[in-house]
Amino acid sequence: MVSIASLWLSILLSAVLVFVLSSIIHMALRFHRHDYRPLPDEEAARAALGKQNLAPGQYAIPCPGDMKQMREPDTIRKYQEGPVAFLTVLPPGCVKMRTKLVEWFAFSIGISIFVAYLTSRTLTPGTEYLQVFRVAGTSALLGYGGALVWGGIWKGVPRANVWRDLFDALVYALATAGAFAGFWPR
Repeated sequence: MVSIASLWLSILLSAVLVFVLSSIIHMALRFHRHDYRPLPDEEAARAALGKQNLAPGQYAIPCPGDMKQMREPDTIRKYQEGPVAFLTVLPPGCVKMRTKLVEWFAFSIGISIFVAYLTSRTLTPGTEYLQVFRVAGTSALLGYGGALVWGGIWKGVPRANVWRDLFDALVYALATAGAFAGFWPR
């Protein structure tokens, strides 16, 4: 068994690699520029939503209270007429990128700690590069991409967005796998 503390370099390096790669993917390559589409009349939508005085959170339209209401004629009519939507409301003001980037880096550290835990409990010192790469890469892929598919299934995230996000997760997993395999204790 390998101690998690002996994997500190792999944990830190993989998080830094993921942070840099995600910056390249999102800022330089503009791979995600089509993730969101504008509303046909944004100002009318802003005015209508502004009147609601919505607190930050997630909302559904329509939003039946329970499964019994799902079968009521009024609810069925609302679904048939549309729109059917999920809405995430953020606090007013510009997105605080510094805070989001710190949270993203902390999340990447967290994923790497879980990868370190799994690899340290399943592999021994001196395990060959490819085996460490497989175990670390698989667990990192589950960490970065495992929860993305459900958004396409349950929340209507367009499949193209899900595929782009899964591609990102694969890139991050490969970087994490390389960091762990390259610095695995001999």
